Amino acid sequence: MQALQGKKIILGITGSIAAYKSIHLLRLLTKAGAEVQVIMTPAAKDFVAPLTLATLSGKKVLIDMFAEDSWANHVLLGRWADLMLIVPASCNTLAKMANGICDNLLLAVYLSATCPVAVAPAMDEDMWHHQSTRRNIALLQEYGHRVLPVGKGALASGLEGDGRVAEPEYILTWITETYFRAKSLSGVKALVTAGPTHEPIDPVRFVGNRSSGKMGMALAEALYMQGAEVLLIAGPTDRCPAYAGIRVVSVQTAAQMYDACMAGMDAADIIVMNAAVADYTPSQVADQKIKKTGDADMQLSLVKTKDILQAMGEQKRANQFLLGFALETNDGEINAQKKLEQKKLDAVVLNTLEDAGAGFGFDTNKALVLSKQDKIPLPLQSKQEMAAAIVDYIIAKRHG
Repeated sequence: MQALQGKKIILGITGSIAAYKSIHLLRLLTKAGAEVQVIMTPAAKDFVAPLTLATLSGKKVLIDMFAEDSWANHVLLGRWADLMLIVPASCNTLAKMANGICDNLLLAVYLSATCPVAVAPAMDEDMWHHQSTRRNIALLQEYGHRVLPVGKGALASGLEGDGRVAEPEYILTWITETYFRAKSLSGVKALVTAGPTHEPIDPVRFVGNRSSGKMGMALAEALYMQGAEVLLIAGPTDRCPAYAGIRVVSVQTAAQMYDACMAGMDAADIIVMNAAVADYTPSQVADQKIKKTGDADMQLSLVKTKDILQAMGEQKRANQFLLGFALETNDGEINAQKKLEQKKLDAVVLNTLEDAGAGFGFDTNKALVLSKQDKIPLPLQSKQEMAAAIVDYIIAKRHG
């Protein structure tokens, strides 16, 4: 996640059986480019080895205020970080934080922190629901700290219930969305389409395509992480955007996508039409499953669907930026240029199935961005990287 590149994060680890998950979280943070300083409570050493954490972070793990004739300056540490994240946060540490108790280095840094503070609690269900814990959580929230939700499931006591620490992948996404969104598109509204459409033949069959929705999801996420308010109109796909702040409207058919796009278009400043919308739909849909009858062939009559991109190009306001996608198998640049002109687009992104590793289903993509002024090749890269490059292009064009 590029948003975490170079960010300074204090990862506090407390005495909880869930401390083992902090190892995976640390790996995710450093892989995302964050600089992480681990601070442990003395009790945390019973659950996870400082050497492991030091190896992954590339920094000495801090535990004691004084060690080997050196002093861990809690004031400087509290001012160094962009975020203080305590995972797992035990019932004991939460109580001390809420009541200003300072009996270890982690708490001293917490009380000196000038950065945002977030905690991911971990404890048994009865402790989590105890009145005193509820009070401590409320106090921390009053202080302006964020408390990640606990999970439900198997607990260290052998019971099932609330109190499991949030999973590392969720925590990574959550802190990225909550604290590290850029502001380039703050106040801007974006509409993105993603995935295929399914045009029903009968209750169990449909006409569709191989679009996975990966590229559209990546575009919605990239726009959101630049500060935009994003409406994602998604065809049938098993994927969902990483960030909870992206509003999703799910559709099945080309007609439903047309209606959703027309309803959302007026409010949008940026429109990115990535969905692989069916060009044709069955002229009739059977109420019941169509059965095979003898040796007779089945004839399927198709009619054109409404051209959503054409309609948007015709209705687009001067201050709206409309970007389309073109997936071609031959004469790609010629056909994409025609699409740009005929549908009155501000830009079009050309994909071709002739390029290895590009197109439906892949995690990578290769493309060419075309406008009246530009012809910009985007080399083979992850769809997340390509989405970021396309959004940077949109921002540059809008500012230009």
